[in-house]
Amino acid sequence: MLTVRKEYLTITAPGSEQLLDSGLSLSPVTIAYETSGTLNEARDNVILICHAFSGDSHVAGVYKGESERQHPGWWDCMVGPGKGIDTNRYFVVCCNILGSCMGSTGPSSINPETQKPYGLDFPMVTIGDMVNAQKKVLEHLGIKQLHSVIGGSVGGMQVLEWCVRYPYMVRSAIPIATTMRHSALTIAFNEVARQAIMADPNWNKGDYYHSSYPDLGLAVARMIGHITYLSDDAMRRKVGRKLQDKEDFSFNFDADFQVESYLHYQGSKFAKRFDANSVLYITKAADYFDLADTVNTRESLQDLAGSHSKFLVISYTSDWLYPTYQAKELVQALKRTGQDVSFCEIEADCGHDAFLIPDTRLTKLIRGFLNGIDNSQTPAI
Repeated sequence: MLTVRKEYLTITAPGSEQLLDSGLSLSPVTIAYETSGTLNEARDNVILICHAFSGDSHVAGVYKGESERQHPGWWDCMVGPGKGIDTNRYFVVCCNILGSCMGSTGPSSINPETQKPYGLDFPMVTIGDMVNAQKKVLEHLGIKQLHSVIGGSVGGMQVLEWCVRYPYMVRSAIPIATTMRHSALTIAFNEVARQAIMADPNWNKGDYYHSSYPDLGLAVARMIGHITYLSDDAMRRKVGRKLQDKEDFSFNFDADFQVESYLHYQGSKFAKRFDANSVLYITKAADYFDLADTVNTRESLQDLAGSHSKFLVISYTSDWLYPTYQAKELVQALKRTGQDVSFCEIEADCGHDAFLIPDTRLTKLIRGFLNGIDNSQTPAI
């Protein structure tokens, strides 16, 4: 069993504060990260994995010195010795994103000016700010180039932002089940989730850390999000229209159907492990992300056009949160800048979360793509 440990980089030196895309600065900044595998002498066997919005740095394995009954990392099926992302060959890094509540600086962190949690005093962050924070971790580790950067969903947005901001560092990229920008429908789902949190009387305008947490609002927000991660087939297969521990309707507002009980469980479980304010900030950052606009406006796209990066874009047939047509738009945009792009749509009935489920097809795709990257074609530093 792969064993790992969580590590932290805290940047506190004067003048080292992180300048955010909003124009504000943030200091100190702590980023939680985990590594696995061995960094080679050339320091060029590095794979950076970017997690989705509610994920964390614990991508694979179990923690050193703890029971193996502990839950393995969220992509343990993909990352490890002999797996699709082989830690016998690659040095894998995964950072918890800025604004989260899983070890990195976010709204639940202590504001040094008040000695209280930031709450809504925490500045707005973008996907680009998250990427800049990850780059500081890589600099701390002495890493100047990436064999590949890989991620799904909001992690896929980070992958794309890496390729735009630091194309000279990225040899290859695998954005999975992601998009160049949110559709109006996706923004709408995120706004309903945010409103569910803010409507909870315990939210108290984000200042709830020393009182009752807005668990009900957060649970409802998670229910909304969880629905978008599945598909009709997946929901039918999981629960269908089965009744929950009863033979007939209750004729009241109790949970009659298994799907109702299932959503209540998912919402309650999420509320125990995640911070409500972090949901507000991360969903807003995802809504702000717009690579389609970037392609048309940023001078850095000229750098991307001249890079040696190779791309593997992956989508899923049943993903209605980020449908395949959005992946194809991404492929077309990359090809317009002269990129070497491969594309695969995987047939699956699991919905958006399909990339998190063990699948030999995805494993073979990623392993084959990584093996095909020519190490001699290294971007100039």
